Amino acid sequence: MKKYWLHNSLFDTIFLLSPPFVVLLALFAFQSKISYLETHYSFWIWLFFIVCIDVAHVYATLFKTYFNPNERNRLKKELTYIPLLCFCISFFLYSLGYQLFWSVLAYIAVFHFIRQQYGFLRLYLRKETNNIPFIEHLTIYNATIFPMCYWFFGPKRHFDWFVENEFIQIESPKWLAVLTILYWGILISYLFYIFYSSIKFKTINVPKLILVLGTYSSWYMGIVYFNNDFAFTALNVVSHGIPYIGLIFINQRKEEHLKWIPKINHWKGIAFYLGLLLILAFAEELIWELSVWQEHFNWDFLDIPSKWQFFLVPLLMVPQFTHYVLDGIIWKKT
Repeated sequence: MKKYWLHNSLFDTIFLLSPPFVVLLALFAFQSKISYLETHYSFWIWLFFIVCIDVAHVYATLFKTYFNPNERNRLKKELTYIPLLCFCISFFLYSLGYQLFWSVLAYIAVFHFIRQQYGFLRLYLRKETNNIPFIEHLTIYNATIFPMCYWFFGPKRHFDWFVENEFIQIESPKWLAVLTILYWGILISYLFYIFYSSIKFKTINVPKLILVLGTYSSWYMGIVYFNNDFAFTALNVVSHGIPYIGLIFINQRKEEHLKWIPKINHWKGIAFYLGLLLILAFAEELIWELSVWQEHFNWDFLDIPSKWQFFLVPLLMVPQFTHYVLDGIIWKKT
């Protein structure tokens, strides 16, 4: 069993595998107070989930790329041109329209979130020799794609990924019924497959199974079961962001970074790692708030002309967009 964990059973369980279950437990425990929390604590919800987790996890990529001399040398061209390409694409999309810009980025974000779960599955399968890859891959994609199909073909959701009407939605009960049967059929078949394999080979990859069940739980409950913005945000952000920050820590804890960065395998380095992520996240989101959204800091004297937002919004999107692209590259040889 020990060989299946990425770091160790305690760390993996707390930071990589338990986040969706912890959030679900909290949601059920405080379900009657969700509306109250949304109304009276919207700022703190935004601060904790969006700034401290969602935006912060984007900057964790820096430790595996720009802050790591070996990786920076190996990916020199990618690290130079991808941010520029992301800005050019963002600028072009924004020039075509606000709605198109956010819609395209929403679809890219969904793809990124789906692929992260696939990536974690691949990591937990590295030392399992008795699996059938097709079944494993089909199952993890089933866990993530069906809830999005429910969003596209089902009743209107009371939440958005970025902005309203970002996805093409065509309500189709017939298609949804077919997809629902396939969804549950694949999940039940997978559980039988796991049961059979555990008996035949007298072993079971527990962390992989927890990952799969956590993915099913967070995506189904966050999108299908709870038709609520708070529940969707909590499950979506926590289940995605915290494991990623933890994965970067595991991967980079013994690596040499730039001279001013301490190793993140001791408390001083860990404090620096998390502190820098929070500082960069606060800085970025403060600029978004003051110059574009003005939802939590409504400073009227900072009325940025639209001609500046035409340049500023694509520029502010570069860190997140670059994270989406780089994340599909940097783990291939890990």
